[in-house]
Amino acid sequence: MVTRIRQEGFRNSKVMEIASGLTDGIGARLTGSPNMKKANEWARAKLAEFGLQNAHLESWGPFGRGWSYESASVRMTSPDVVELLALPKAWSPGTNGPIRGKAVLAKLTTREDLEKQKGKLRGLIVLTDDVREVKAQERAALERYDEKTLEKLWEYEAPSARPAYGGPEEWRRRREFRRALNRFLEEEKPLAVIDPGALDGGTFRVQQGGSWRRDDPMGVPALVMAVEHYGRIARLLGQKRDVELELDVKARFHDDDPMSYNTVAEIPGSDRAGEIVMLGGHMDSWHGGTGATDNAAGVAVAMEAVRILQTLGVKPRRTIRIALWSGEEQGLLGSEGYVMQHFASRPVPDDPKERENFSLRRSAGPLTFRPEHAKLSAYFNVDNGTGKIRGIYAQENAAVVPIFEEWLAPLKDLGATTVTMRNTRGTDHESFDAVGLPAFQFIQDEIEYETRTHHTNQDVYERLQREDLMQASVVLATFVWQAASRDAKLPRKPMPPGPAAPARAAP
Repeated sequence: MVTRIRQEGFRNSKVMEIASGLTDGIGARLTGSPNMKKANEWARAKLAEFGLQNAHLESWGPFGRGWSYESASVRMTSPDVVELLALPKAWSPGTNGPIRGKAVLAKLTTREDLEKQKGKLRGLIVLTDDVREVKAQERAALERYDEKTLEKLWEYEAPSARPAYGGPEEWRRRREFRRALNRFLEEEKPLAVIDPGALDGGTFRVQQGGSWRRDDPMGVPALVMAVEHYGRIARLLGQKRDVELELDVKARFHDDDPMSYNTVAEIPGSDRAGEIVMLGGHMDSWHGGTGATDNAAGVAVAMEAVRILQTLGVKPRRTIRIALWSGEEQGLLGSEGYVMQHFASRPVPDDPKERENFSLRRSAGPLTFRPEHAKLSAYFNVDNGTGKIRGIYAQENAAVVPIFEEWLAPLKDLGATTVTMRNTRGTDHESFDAVGLPAFQFIQDEIEYETRTHHTNQDVYERLQREDLMQASVVLATFVWQAASRDAKLPRKPMPPGPAAPARAAP
């Protein structure tokens, strides 16, 4: 079977065709946007075309407002006339036609900054941070793991005492500051605000400005600009020269459907059809590029993996279920909603402020189990860019290590060799892991993920690596087949910390 999977995956691959359908045919897929819903429907139709059964959309939420933009034009009109490279932040308003105004450098990165700038910004276009030095770089090489780094990754690393990504307090602090900033901007009424891009070479990350929640302050038109163009304006202002900018941003909010959706389909099982092996990745993206490496790559690999198995006419013992998530970029919302509906949930707080910070990963309280919790064997996730799979994170589940090492044995010539006991964080396997389900993310070569493509305007089809995605599809299809075929479900870790006695199973 592994040989058949390899032959189909390398000789008749459709992975780049799938990736092009998402990136070129649909484009950016911000959660709640019309394009995200197009992607849901497209993936459902494609999975049905492959021959999968029960292809459908499942709602979660409510999420809130959708947002999209049609165009963004930024020009310097004085002391020179030049087009500038910038894009609007998600969920920030448009300009309602072209606007012109003087630029001013007024740092707005802390609450103290907001106090200092009160009463000074009305009618101005605000550059919100200091200009930074840009240094020459050698031509970037593809970042791949070598044997030494894989060996280091294999060594277990004790969890840090510091919470990942700063923990819930840091998350809350950032959210509260964004609210405070948008409230300040609504009161002070600058024409627009512009942040400098974090990278260089015309590449910049652009994410969220406003909020998808209706009751949050909207702020003013907010953009991110390529640092090379931002720097010119900032230097001119530093020389006490007047700079006039013209902006025209066409952006829309979408309030017709507050729900968001995941796309789900199955290959039915045989003698253990009531048990499930899942695979997937998130289909939503940010809007600067077309969401190619984050995460059309993972979606294409997952869809290609089930296409391979379906094409081979496999009869898995367990049902194989693919799920393509939305809401990942806003906090794993789609996968978490799915887990709460299908497998297990915790009480949602009554306090609105606590409810905003609710997450299966961050919340205590008794788990209420649903019948499917006992039936899931494993969930396999792909969401670390376009690089080939080099192994898998066992997520501190010691019992799966020898199993995964055996599965990797016929794939070692493809470069997939390493099983590490380490945890990895920040993507949808965490929603499953948080309720005691075996859930795993693969180790992938970085390629250009952090240096060029992650959440940037360069996250486009051209950055995808064809051979790597073919390899990843073969590895994933093999793991899914093995999990669906073995006599027993994959072993589980002890339940996550919580009350000693779990709540009674939900109907």
